[in-house]
Amino acid sequence: MKIGILQTGLAPETLASEMGDYPDMFARLLADKGFDFETYRVVEGQFPASVTACDGWLITGSRHGTYEDHPWIPRLEQFIRDAFAAKVPVVGVCFGHQIVAQAMGGKVERFGAGWAVGAQDYDFDGETLRLNAWHRDQVTAAPPGARVIASNPFCEIAGLLYDTRALTVQAHPEFRPEFVAGLMETRGKGVVPEDRMAEATARLHLPIDDRKMADRIAAFFKQARA
Repeated sequence: MKIGILQTGLAPETLASEMGDYPDMFARLLADKGFDFETYRVVEGQFPASVTACDGWLITGSRHGTYEDHPWIPRLEQFIRDAFAAKVPVVGVCFGHQIVAQAMGGKVERFGAGWAVGAQDYDFDGETLRLNAWHRDQVTAAPPGARVIASNPFCEIAGLLYDTRALTVQAHPEFRPEFVAGLMETRGKGVVPEDRMAEATARLHLPIDDRKMADRIAAFFKQARA
């Protein structure tokens, strides 16, 4: 099964040289699931020829907001709607979670309570999964027909399921603790409050459930569709 990675942001160069860019992280996360990957840098205007060019699509995180004025954002929204219409499955992570919601009629906002950074516990339909986070924006209203499948007190809409068409999560299952530590060093200083980063630093040693989330993503892509 061929998965097209729609890259909407770039990892800091100093971190990417050591740990890879976002598509590399997803390839590692899903390395044992039988997928082939092709990356399209939509953040630089590189889009697939059609929504059927791959068997499924994975939209990465980004430092950009879905509400920012960039020509690739409305183009990506239309691509998402076209993928839904063609029943080509979509997985969205962080920015990917937000842009799918926005494209399908939900609402994304700069969250008043600020940043979520590092290991966070989420209720996934009764199962607690600990995943790394790095975001200030949130989906604050789910689109019609989408079901909330993950939440916690800080982020009420942390995961959405759009029947067999899309699975999206606010957290970053592809982020390892060392990458979160690097983000705090390269992008957090002066942006993320110091107390929030201190909390995240204290939780860097905690195990994360990236493998469980990888299983969920793989199962979603591989499920039978009419």
